[in-house]
Amino acid sequence: MQSLASDALVIFGITGDLAFKKIIPAIAGLARRDRLGGPVLGVARDDWSAERLSGRVCASLRAQGERYDEQAARALAAGIRYVAGDYRQPETFMRLKAALGGARAPLFYLAIPPSLFGEVVARLGASGCAGPNARVVVEKPLGRDAASARELNRHLEQVFDEPRIFRIDHFLGKEPVQNLLYFRFANAFLEPIWNREHIASVQLTMAETFGVESRGRLYEELGAMRDVVQNHLLQIVSLLGMERPTHYTSDALRDEKVKVLEAIAPLGARQVVRGQYSGYRGEAGVAPESCVETYVALRFGIDTPRWAGVPFLVRAGKGLAVTATQVSVRLRAPSPALFDAAPENPNHVRFRLGPDRVSIGLGVRTKAPGEEMRGRATELLMCDEEAGSLSAYERLIGDALRGDPSLFARQDSIETAWRIVDGVASGAAAPTPHAYDAGSWGPAAADTMATDIGGWVDPGAGC
Repeated sequence: MQSLASDALVIFGITGDLAFKKIIPAIAGLARRDRLGGPVLGVARDDWSAERLSGRVCASLRAQGERYDEQAARALAAGIRYVAGDYRQPETFMRLKAALGGARAPLFYLAIPPSLFGEVVARLGASGCAGPNARVVVEKPLGRDAASARELNRHLEQVFDEPRIFRIDHFLGKEPVQNLLYFRFANAFLEPIWNREHIASVQLTMAETFGVESRGRLYEELGAMRDVVQNHLLQIVSLLGMERPTHYTSDALRDEKVKVLEAIAPLGARQVVRGQYSGYRGEAGVAPESCVETYVALRFGIDTPRWAGVPFLVRAGKGLAVTATQVSVRLRAPSPALFDAAPENPNHVRFRLGPDRVSIGLGVRTKAPGEEMRGRATELLMCDEEAGSLSAYERLIGDALRGDPSLFARQDSIETAWRIVDGVASGAAAPTPHAYDAGSWGPAAADTMATDIGGWVDPGAGC
């Protein structure tokens, strides 16, 4: 049965930082394309006037640095109904119910701390705001481990059943990530070689030149493992490793992704290197003796017939040499070799997943000029700027309004991902972080992980 399209969008935390940077610009984009389908309501504790909210909306859109339209920005702000009140007070939700009017299928976006999810969802149910066609969008972190993720989900499911819970991971809404999925299954030449017979190793790097900036206090609660590996990067791994879905439907797609995560054994300390960039302990909100990792590297396998024996290496870090997210898939050399016995640059498939462009490179060998049959490494490259594409939040909020969960994480994938990293995310199994210089490629201890496969592939500054 097709989902009923949402006829109202309610943003809890409309005055917050996430709404300012991501959600308000996404709403503006949806409004330009006439995709909202109903009124927008903002809920927050702040007792703001209509003028102050309007100024906040205009400042948010002005900060995007694109073609700013003051008249359109003010029109959008004027159309947002604002409900001020404490999330713990029933009166706030009665005012929200009155503001919703006759909306039958509201979408509630909880851009608030996860510690408030349970209470807000309970109040939505008790007040009658969340009827049988209502949906909810929740932001990460979705727990600190598998147990807390299950507890959080228990609160959500008291009011919303699984098909009406949309766990947002903005990485899955990015155009380059969508292109990775499309490229894998839309090209006939790739599938025959996308397996252990032809692939020697798979690497995924998410590098950022900047540090934790103003997020020091929050980062102390997360670290790199919880911040990006358990969610963003394991989701990318599932796209790389999944079998072809029988159909392009939300359940078929997510079923295959979960199977990949289920085939990854829980990580042990020997499979992980943690690091911390010099200067992290001096950041605002960071403990002077902090052991939180700002860098993490993992090596593991996927125990399926397609991938048995192929090493998967994943690393993420702040304070690194460039800002880029890249997948590098190294292919096995032809055997027996007719020309170069052991080429230094093997064939590869490379996906650049951001931050501002999508590129796909095919590493091949061609003959170098001259009399001898000697080769040289060449990359066949497709590179597109992301200009003109939907932002990740615009795409995902639009999908949630339509009731399409394809790009949202399902609870079983959340719990399975936590099972993989739980032991090394905290506690005695978590190895001590190694210090590394800001602007480097992380601690030298991580280099040994990739020695037998030719070393890490560092993303360049360009495509």
